[in-house]
Amino acid sequence: MELYRSIIRPVITCACGTWVLEEVVKTKLMVFERKVLRKIFGPAKKRDGTWRIKRNDELDKLIRHKNVINCMKKQRLIWFGHLHRMSEDRMVKKVYKWKPMLKGTLGRPKNRWKDDMKKLKIKNWTSCILDRNSWKLCVEKGKTFNG
Repeated sequence: MELYRSIIRPVITCACGTWVLEEVVKTKLMVFERKVLRKIFGPAKKRDGTWRIKRNDELDKLIRHKNVINCMKKQRLIWFGHLHRMSEDRMVKKVYKWKPMLKGTLGRPKNRWKDDMKKLKIKNWTSCILDRNSWKLCVEKGKTFNG
């Protein structure tokens, strides 16, 4: 398990703070994570002596519900807080605040960080970000949120 937390999960979640997590991507990441966990933990032995692969709920208990999606949500919120605390002259902050002059694309807009704040019901997130302790509490709340 330590191998998974120290090597595999960081490779999967590299720069995930900037990703838009669509349902298709979430599903594929969860499938990959469970496949790796089944290799790490191996099969379960039945009472009659035969072997079977571990079920998803068993794997979830083994990792204590700390799956890759929750890790990504946490990284995403950490990056959001970091971005808002940056000085205005940084290029990343300028790109974040940039408003294009052209029309947007057709279809449903991508999820944004502000949308995540509405889902988490964090109303004063701009002042919360500046206080690192209260922001850590919001990050933990967001990590376990399933909405």
